[in-house]
Amino acid sequence: MTAYVIRGALVTAVGSAPLALSEDEISISSAQDIEASGLSRVQLAAIWNALPGTTRIVRFKDRKSAVRRLWAAFQELPLTSELASTGPRPGSKQAKVVDLLKRPEGATVAEVMKATGWLPHSVRGMFSGALKKKHRLTLISVQEQRGRVYRIAGEAMA
Repeated sequence: MTAYVIRGALVTAVGSAPLALSEDEISISSAQDIEASGLSRVQLAAIWNALPGTTRIVRFKDRKSAVRRLWAAFQELPLTSELASTGPRPGSKQAKVVDLLKRPEGATVAEVMKATGWLPHSVRGMFSGALKKKHRLTLISVQEQRGRVYRIAGEAMA
């Protein structure tokens, strides 16, 4: 059964409800879920305006029409490939970083900088933006002799 994940004003159609959601995400699988979500009419209008192919509105007349129109629009969304959300594209710099972080010894920011040619702020931004938020990986960091070491949670540790 198709589920719809709402993050802010963006809606993504997925094949099944995700097992874990971040704090700012809501999973919707029916019109009743939209009604029960607690989203305000302003938030519902923002979601409507972010959907492709919809006519921009300022607000909905009432919550009932908002729910009905949004549910119909959600069902027209293309299904997002599960592979697209599971990790970075193979061969990319992000994939290299994930491989470094999966090692038992993990990786420091300096090691990631050397492997990618990025500056420290780019590495940290990629950790929080791409890996944590986009790819939903859980990173752990530990202060060791060689400095702060980052690993992907659940991977083998030395």
